[in-house]
Amino acid sequence: MLYSERTYRQRHRQEDLLHFRVVIRETDLDIAVRKERFSAELVKAAQKATRECRRPLEEYIRQEPAFARALTPYEVAPTAPPVVREMARAGMMAGVGPMAAVAGAIAECVGRALARYSKDVIVENGGDIFLRSTRIRRIGIFAGKSPLSYRLALEIRPDFSPLGICTSSGTVGHSLSFGKADAVVVLSPSAALADAVATAAANLVQTKEDVPAAVNFALNIPGITGALAIKDDLLAAGGQVKLVPFG
Repeated sequence: MLYSERTYRQRHRQEDLLHFRVVIRETDLDIAVRKERFSAELVKAAQKATRECRRPLEEYIRQEPAFARALTPYEVAPTAPPVVREMARAGMMAGVGPMAAVAGAIAECVGRALARYSKDVIVENGGDIFLRSTRIRRIGIFAGKSPLSYRLALEIRPDFSPLGICTSSGTVGHSLSFGKADAVVVLSPSAALADAVATAAANLVQTKEDVPAAVNFALNIPGITGALAIKDDLLAAGGQVKLVPFG
């Protein structure tokens, strides 16, 4: 599959940035920074940040394994680690389990840690993106076998960043989805929230007729700034979404 080979990563590569990969257990990140800021020290910082972002979550799951299995909102104590509270909050708002927010949460955690090294940072984690940019960026949309796949891109202005851009699909990839959307993309200043809401919205799509309702569902959640959904040859979008031709 194209997804398993992660060729979709070519769709968000930026020519002015240098991309590199960090893999820590299940976390597989594509990280982009300004070329002049790239160094061996920065790679080590990215690896360290990834471990430090994962560690409190791993420890919490060891103590409370039900957190990782929950498919519905899961309440955690105020003393839980910040990343756990953020994931639980996102799941509560979207109506899904907290692990639906894990990829976005880790991407944002690593991205914010690297912002001290580079003003422009993109961290992609399984199709979920944290973006911080000083210039307009275009992010290509992969929607599996839909005829709209690779045809469109999101144009993101710098004043909209930092921004989470998260995608869920019922036809592409290994992530759990109860829907049949080719792609649901959600934008939010919180990548964890964008991730959870993308999952919830994608769960609503069984046929093309469900696409507008999925977008409306996402846009009605506080903190969501934009959303689009694709099923076959139908696309719906709303909020702060600007679509441009890809390429």
